[in-house]
Amino acid sequence: MFKKLNKKKNQPNASNNELDLHNVPNHIAIIMDGNGRWAKQRKLPRIKGHYQGMQTIKKITKEASDLGIKYLTLYAFSTENWTRPKNEVNYIMNLPVNFLKTFLPELIENNVKVETIGFLNDLPTATLEAINKAKEQTKANTGLKLIFAINYGGRAEIVHSVKSIYEKLSSEGLSSDHITEQLINEHLMTHDYPDPDLLIRTSGEQRISNFLIWQVSYSEFIFNEKFWPDFDKEELINCIKIYQSRQRRFGGL
Repeated sequence: MFKKLNKKKNQPNASNNELDLHNVPNHIAIIMDGNGRWAKQRKLPRIKGHYQGMQTIKKITKEASDLGIKYLTLYAFSTENWTRPKNEVNYIMNLPVNFLKTFLPELIENNVKVETIGFLNDLPTATLEAINKAKEQTKANTGLKLIFAINYGGRAEIVHSVKSIYEKLSSEGLSSDHITEQLINEHLMTHDYPDPDLLIRTSGEQRISNFLIWQVSYSEFIFNEKFWPDFDKEELINCIKIYQSRQRRFGGL
């Protein structure tokens, strides 16, 4: 079960020990990095790290829901990850099947809506069926939107968007003068979501790896040292506290 927070104990000051629940990010995006290195440290196969990473997804989803976060986007598999060893890719592609089978009832019970961004038609049939089943069975839920970025790449998304805009303008006899930021946003895979307020990357690496490269223009970045399987509630709350301690100016003063 998702636990309920006692909001009365929380103070509206991010410098205090308690979290300001009136100032949590609306949208958190996470680059879940470090599964392989976590496994290597323990002399385990890399796939064990990916399995443990899925358990972390469960915990962080529950915590994000309890905190009142509206959107949680997780970078599950990039367009570049296909170059990894075949047995690792096959294992990762099978993870959503088992993960959603066991976690879906809890997501439904707790009003979490599963959504995706990415080029899903390139996924194996069983993977795609599991994802579509989760999306269908949670489509009426109104709580946290859990968005998996799977077979997703920021550059590929922008190319796809440009092609779509070109087709629209051509069919309507319009010139490039009609291209605006709003039009581009409307043709991105994330057109139904607000831009992330906070981007977290685990494992200590400090790059965004082709993730939401248009959408994170004004996001706050936090590079957390923990490998993803070790990332937990306390780390998430600490990241949000750091976020709350910053001033977001969006280019202004």
